[in-house]
Amino acid sequence: MEHGIFAWIIAGGIGLILTCALLALATTIFQIVEIVDVVRRDFNDDNMKIVWLLVIIFTHFIGALVYYFVGKSQGTLRA
Repeated sequence: MEHGIFAWIIAGGIGLILTCALLALATTIFQIVEIVDVVRRDFNDDNMKIVWLLVIIFTHFIGALVYYFVGKSQGTLRA
């Protein structure tokens, strides 16, 4: 009976680790996609590109999320 409980605990731990790893990978990919988007856009003020890059790099997922909802509308995508 004890072995069954330990197996469930170990399986749960492995599942948690895999879930956290996949979540970290997804947020990193999202951050990279938003950095590429900043680089490809033209902004009215050249400094805005640098500001958005710094925001995304230093605040990670939260900065990328803010850029996604706020920053994209401030620039135009280059052809």
